[in-house]
Amino acid sequence: MVFMYIPGIKDGLDLKILNMMSIGQLLRWILSTPVQFLIGRRFYMGAYKALRHGSANMDVLIALGTNAAYFYSVYSVLRAATSPNFEGTDFFETSSMLISFILLGKYLEVLAKGKTSEAIAKLMNLAPETAILLTLDSEGNIMSEKEIDSRLIQKSDVLKIIPGAKVASDGFVIWGQSHVNESMITGEARPVAKRKGDKVIGGTVNENGVLHIRATRVGSECALSQIVRLVESAQMAKAPVQKVADRISKYFVPLVIVLSFGTWLTWFLAGKFGAYPKSWIPSSMDSFQLALQFGISVMVIACPCALGLATPTAVMVGTGVGASQGVLIKGGQALESAHKVNCIVFDKTGTLTVGKPVVVSTRLLKNMVLRDFYELVAATEVNSEHPLAKATVEYAKKIRGDEENPTWPEARDFTSITGHGVKATVRNREVIIGNKSLMSKYHIVVPLEAEEMLAEIEEMAQTGILVSVDQELMGAIAISDPLKPGAQEVISILQSMKVRSVMVTGDNWGTANSIAKQVGIETVVAEAKPEQKAERVKEFQALGYTVAMVGDGINDSPALVAADVGMAIGAGTDIAIEAADIVLMKSNLEDVITAIDLSRKTFSRIRLNYVWALGYNLLGIPIAAGALFPGAGFRLPPWIAGAAMAASSVSVVCCSLLLRYYRRPKKLDTFEIREITIG
Repeated sequence: MVFMYIPGIKDGLDLKILNMMSIGQLLRWILSTPVQFLIGRRFYMGAYKALRHGSANMDVLIALGTNAAYFYSVYSVLRAATSPNFEGTDFFETSSMLISFILLGKYLEVLAKGKTSEAIAKLMNLAPETAILLTLDSEGNIMSEKEIDSRLIQKSDVLKIIPGAKVASDGFVIWGQSHVNESMITGEARPVAKRKGDKVIGGTVNENGVLHIRATRVGSECALSQIVRLVESAQMAKAPVQKVADRISKYFVPLVIVLSFGTWLTWFLAGKFGAYPKSWIPSSMDSFQLALQFGISVMVIACPCALGLATPTAVMVGTGVGASQGVLIKGGQALESAHKVNCIVFDKTGTLTVGKPVVVSTRLLKNMVLRDFYELVAATEVNSEHPLAKATVEYAKKIRGDEENPTWPEARDFTSITGHGVKATVRNREVIIGNKSLMSKYHIVVPLEAEEMLAEIEEMAQTGILVSVDQELMGAIAISDPLKPGAQEVISILQSMKVRSVMVTGDNWGTANSIAKQVGIETVVAEAKPEQKAERVKEFQALGYTVAMVGDGINDSPALVAADVGMAIGAGTDIAIEAADIVLMKSNLEDVITAIDLSRKTFSRIRLNYVWALGYNLLGIPIAAGALFPGAGFRLPPWIAGAAMAASSVSVVCCSLLLRYYRRPKKLDTFEIREITIG
């Protein structure tokens, strides 16, 4: 095309070699054929598959448009070769440039999409390549250490993590103390102190001390692999809004084919019957060729590929950004539901509160040494797995001088009464620890003084535990689960976002109301069993709310599944994380706001993409059909239409990529970082 306008070369290209066929025409035919059939082969394949399944897609439009230009040009060249006076024009450059521009658009699109999945690549790179394996003897002494490929680590292997090294697999510390930077997994900026018994996550960085860890989850089971799988499946999953685009495309393509054929026919008949002056026809064409160019331009410019990219690109970028901020969103469905959320149901323990109960006060009703009292309590409670039991044992250790591994008196006939407390015989004395109903069950008199104490404890959002020894009430222990920092601010920000907050908990009404009052939640449901939590969620849905449930325990999983969006606190149980749609890796409540805000921003971007893609087609089709030609003499050659179509796809992808610069709401940056001090 360029050579045609260079004097000298132009004369050479115009030389006739067979009747009216020139060297230029033959060269263009030879050069465009591999582009049409080899480079453009993917469009033929795509069109064939689509038509075989009874649908028409973008490939059908491109195949039709380029074939029309190419085969008309072949006809024109062959006719010139067989006729002494036929001067035809070919459009070989149209089909070649169309295919080239569309593939360039696809290439830019793939480059952009590659950027959207950078989140996965970054996560994959977190895993260290090697690890130091320790061999221990029966007494736990180190016999040898050797460097191995981290893919060879097996469950229960003991690994040495030196300062500055990455933790090779999920596990728990068996020796040593250090601080571990977990920001790459949880988004939490401050290093986390680790000592014997603490869990560590593979891929995190050990900062200052040597740790020996025992591997618990390796390979595909580890937290890092699960996160990668979550992000991958999230980016592959279709958002329901994508179905709208699929439905539009289904009817859009046949409509475009009809429109382009109608455009060609209208212009052809108008030229045939002299409906417009001959001066409108460019010197190198006749009325048929002009009509054909208009028809091809319409077919090409209307390709709905921008429409098809509108949702998946935004979802990919949105989920990737979420992962980098410590908010794992499991796909388009979760994103779509989260942006509509107008009611959030919070669990109390571990969600609004820290989830680690601590003893705040002890009140004795009889004369007894506090150390002896806690000796009996700890001996009984050490056999229980309940968090409140663990809190009392920890406190008993402090009373005894904070021994590492204290030995408690033997507890015989230990019985755990689910939901009420425990009972055992310690030093031949019957010890019963639990709530008021447990005392009533064993006919232990609860004096008025104890009743008042319990009421006072519950008013202060604490849990009261009664202790009886040999059928006599000895005292009460007040246990509190401190509020998470920022819980109050999160609830108030949610109110400003017009999101209703509700608290549903299995705890007693006194504690529940007190916590709700502290954080500013008006609607409270207490003493709810797991299935009742799910029922409450369904009740709010029946009132027309789009409900999100935020929880952390196994008892929250039915409600997490029942809610429109389930959000699991990352420090919670595996079952809760599995049941949820969104996982808050940092266990920070403010990430609830980040998740909702990010989904709203992503959705506004998807809408913007749709407006852009559809608006572009509605504007482009009339121009391509020649609406401006009669008045302004402006027409859109097919190759420019192809370039414009490619540009629309790239612009939609770029619009989605702007989401990469997402920043969480400014209100969250002003949060005071408050430490939780536990006495």
